[in-house]
Amino acid sequence: MNQKTFRWGFIGCGNVTEVKSGPAFRKVEGFDVAAVMCRDLVKAAEYAKRHGINKFYNNADQLINDSEVDAVYVATPPDSHKVYALKVAAAGKPCCIEKPMAPSYSDCIEISAAFEQKAIPLFVAYYRRSLPRFKQVKQWLDSGSIGVVRHVEWHLVRAPSNKDFEKTSNWRTDPSIAYGGYFDDLASHGLDLFTFFFGEICHVSGQCTNQHGLYKAKDAVAGSWLHKNDITGSGYWNFACFSDEDKASIFGSEGKIEFSMFKNEPLLLTNSSGRIERVIEHPENIQLFHVQDMRDHLFGLSKHPSTGLTASHTSWVMDKILGKP
Repeated sequence: MNQKTFRWGFIGCGNVTEVKSGPAFRKVEGFDVAAVMCRDLVKAAEYAKRHGINKFYNNADQLINDSEVDAVYVATPPDSHKVYALKVAAAGKPCCIEKPMAPSYSDCIEISAAFEQKAIPLFVAYYRRSLPRFKQVKQWLDSGSIGVVRHVEWHLVRAPSNKDFEKTSNWRTDPSIAYGGYFDDLASHGLDLFTFFFGEICHVSGQCTNQHGLYKAKDAVAGSWLHKNDITGSGYWNFACFSDEDKASIFGSEGKIEFSMFKNEPLLLTNSSGRIERVIEHPENIQLFHVQDMRDHLFGLSKHPSTGLTASHTSWVMDKILGKP
C-alpha cells in the first residue's frame, strides 16, 4: 500500500470505539479517521463532534464508497459483520473487523475468501496478540523458560450482571447472534491467544448449557482440545457463578506460567530458578498496539498477527466446543 496516510471509516460507534479502539486510530502515525457511520444519524453526528471527525453517515454504503475513506473498521455486533465486510471487499479496501469475526465459522470463511481473492488485507481485532503483556508470555515460551509445553488451561467465571437480571437488550445474550452467550465475546480472546502461542488446534470437543435461565444463550461452557504439536488444552467458562475468577495456566516440563486474561494482575513465571512476577500495564486505548501493527502491515514493515485466516480458525474452535455442526 503506497501512500502516506490511511484514512479510516468506522461502521459503528458503540462503546468499543469510545476508548478501547477509536482514539488509537488517530494516535498512530500514518492513520486518521475520516468518517463514521451509525444507523442513528444523530448519534453519528454526536460521535463525530466528540472525536473531531469531519464526516458522518447513517448509510454504510456511502461510507464504504467514500473516496476519502481508504480503509474500513467494522465495529458493530457480529451478526452484521459479514454483510459489511463483503461490501468492503467489493470496494477493494482494507478492513478491520471486531471480534468475534462472525457468528459462525462458515461466515468467517466466506469473509476471508472475499478478501483473499482480491489480495486485500483483512484484520480482526484479537488485539491480545499485539499487547506487550501477552508478548512477554510468548517470549518466555519461545525462550524455553518452562521447557517443553505440556498443557494449557483457563477458567473464567463471572456473576450475572445487573443487565442480565434486568433482561436488558444485549447481543451477547441473544442466541441468534451469540449462541454461546458471553463465551462468544470473551472466551474467543483466550482461545485465539492460545493458537497464537501454540499453533493451530486439530481436535476439539465441548459441552454447553444454560444453568441460570436469565437469557436464552448458553451461560456455562466447558471444552478440551489438542494442538497440532500435541499440547493439550482445557477451559471452563461460566457466567452464572457467585464470584469472578480469571486464571490461565501453562504447564511445561520445567516450569509454569500463570496469568489473567482480562485483569491487570502480574504475570507469574515459576521454574527451577525461582519465581518471577512481571507487571505490564495495558495502554489507555487497549487496541493501540493492534492498530500500530495494522499500520506496519499496510506500510509493508511487518505482518499483522491477527488476520481473517487466524480468526476463522478461532471461530472453528468455538463452534466445535459449542457443538455446532
